[in-house]
Amino acid sequence: MALKKRSKVEAGFSMSSMTDIIFLLLLFFIMASTMSSPNDIKLNLPQSNATTSTKSVVAKVSIDDTGKFFVAKGTARPEQIAPEMLESYILDLVAQDSTTYIALHADQEIAYKEVVRVLDIANQHQLKLVIATRASTTK
Repeated sequence: MALKKRSKVEAGFSMSSMTDIIFLLLLFFIMASTMSSPNDIKLNLPQSNATTSTKSVVAKVSIDDTGKFFVAKGTARPEQIAPEMLESYILDLVAQDSTTYIALHADQEIAYKEVVRVLDIANQHQLKLVIATRASTTK
């Protein structure tokens, strides 16, 4: 009587666990890239020894080395705005939440009058303004 072996052994590799790992890595990198907010505007901030920072910033006004104005609400992407529209744009942002600060990021090479323009807007409307600097390397 000839008996045949009914169970066959297959030599193979299950890819389901490998695809799970790949999808988890993909999900991690997608989540990590959306949480970071890189500064799209290249600014050379002046140095300062001050170490305090403000957590509640409603608007970020940036002035690059060519004198162009950029405004970003919270962590949103900055958008370029005409200097004559700056005051109304800031007032619209502050009208939504008046308890927070406006951060001014100005390149150290720009004309002083551009910084004074933003300071005047903040002073006229009693807005809280913080001037951003980079940390000093020497102590």
